[in-house]
Amino acid sequence: MSANDRAHPYVSLARETVRRNLEGDGPLLSGNEIDTDESLWAQKKACFVSIKTLNGNLRGCIGTIAPIQPSLDREIMANAISASSRDPRFGPLRLEELDGVTFSVDVLSAPEAVSDISSQLDPRQWGVIVSKGYRRGVLLPDLEGVDTVQEQLEIAAQKAGISDFLDASIERFSVDRYKEA
Repeated sequence: MSANDRAHPYVSLARETVRRNLEGDGPLLSGNEIDTDESLWAQKKACFVSIKTLNGNLRGCIGTIAPIQPSLDREIMANAISASSRDPRFGPLRLEELDGVTFSVDVLSAPEAVSDISSQLDPRQWGVIVSKGYRRGVLLPDLEGVDTVQEQLEIAAQKAGISDFLDASIERFSVDRYKEA
């Protein structure tokens, strides 16, 4: 039995979507082709799909902080394709790499404003969105090497090209994380 056989349906959907795309097969029609439990797919939620090498190095990560697609299965499929082929930090994933990567899917709660970073943020529990003008940086929670609120905020700001926090807004969100074994 492969790791994919034991994976949560969200992760199985991400992997199968990428596999079919890389092999040139037609896209899945819905998450029901992975699991027929409609309650898994019907909700409209934002998500991130992350792809890592077997030694834990990031290979692709793309997501949404507000849902764009009409259902979670569509959101996962769109973000899986983007994570595997459109992350500007990496070249497109190749079919021969597929067995050497793992997938995870983070399903996001709705963002909420943060008024006090010292009491309302914890990098293990909360992801952050730092916004200033038209710039916005996002960092998921519970990432290896991100141990303090200050580190988390600085990384999110840096990703957006925000050099100072004057007039910046900060939001937080939680995630339900699903990973391959």
